[in-house]
Amino acid sequence: MLMRECFPFYASDGFECKLERVRAAHGASPLGPVVLVHGAGVRSKIFEPPVEMTLVRYLAEAGYDVWLENWRASIDLPPSQWTLDQAAVYDHPAAVRKIIDVTGASTIKAVIHCQGSTSFMLSAAAGLLPQVDVIVSNAVSLHPIIPNVSKFKIICCTPLLGCLTPDLNPQWAIQSNTYVQKALVGLVRLTHHECDNDVCKFTSFTYGTGFPVLWRHENLNEATHEWIRHEFASVPISFFKQMSRSVRAGQLMGVSHLNTLPKHIAAQPAKTQARMVFITGDKNVCFLPESQMRTYLFFNEQRRNFHSFHLLAGYGHLDVFIGQRAAVDVFPIILDELNRPTH
Repeated sequence: MLMRECFPFYASDGFECKLERVRAAHGASPLGPVVLVHGAGVRSKIFEPPVEMTLVRYLAEAGYDVWLENWRASIDLPPSQWTLDQAAVYDHPAAVRKIIDVTGASTIKAVIHCQGSTSFMLSAAAGLLPQVDVIVSNAVSLHPIIPNVSKFKIICCTPLLGCLTPDLNPQWAIQSNTYVQKALVGLVRLTHHECDNDVCKFTSFTYGTGFPVLWRHENLNEATHEWIRHEFASVPISFFKQMSRSVRAGQLMGVSHLNTLPKHIAAQPAKTQARMVFITGDKNVCFLPESQMRTYLFFNEQRRNFHSFHLLAGYGHLDVFIGQRAAVDVFPIILDELNRPTH
């Protein structure tokens, strides 16, 4: 059994987000708090698929005080035209402060995924998360590198889509209301034949080029493949515009005028003492493994032999967390890295 508590919190610009605290039934969490940060167009439940052992349970039973952050990209929160800059400056620092206030801990650790990773890493590199001493990042962080076909797609199609729709939403595969939505669903059905799950196929259309993009089908059990129908929803065009600029530049690019964020975050040393752990599947076609390797090398140049990189054989993008064998293949690596001394 796990104990759960909900903690609403306000980002620094007033946007209402929420945290969920999960602990083992005995209530003891001697290893302290760790925050899990989801990607774009999903929610914190993405860390709890219908598998025998989820990452949340795994960490809680190992002795961690697990916190699930729903930042402004969460489909459980009101939709908005958010950017990674907003999340980095407003959401993640406020979430960390809330966790510190509730637990009384002096430091926390983090496991971050995809656009939760890019925005959280932006925040850390800008010096906005001094309380975080270990960060485990999956898939992409400061250097988004994608396949050439996907690069052409995001650069060329984003301006057109921005004229037609304010967002992309895999839920249109279940219910589409406008001509644009119906046309996009038709396009997905015409070009994707890898499975019979239309939401699964629409996520591949949304996030890259592949059949599928976000996981390898053989890594998912049937229950999880069905479960994802309800775990992917709206992603604003504002995000795709920022990612398009970042992909062209080969590094994350700021799109706001927030003084706390440099426009080229990877052009100067990161303002964090946290130990960084970079993981990614060797079959990741959403963001190529080179993405994480480049950021690992960026941090390794600043502090050699302190950070880590793990290439996960046979895994793609999100199946690192939701795969049916992730508890055997991946979670022990994450736990071992979280437990390593930071000095």
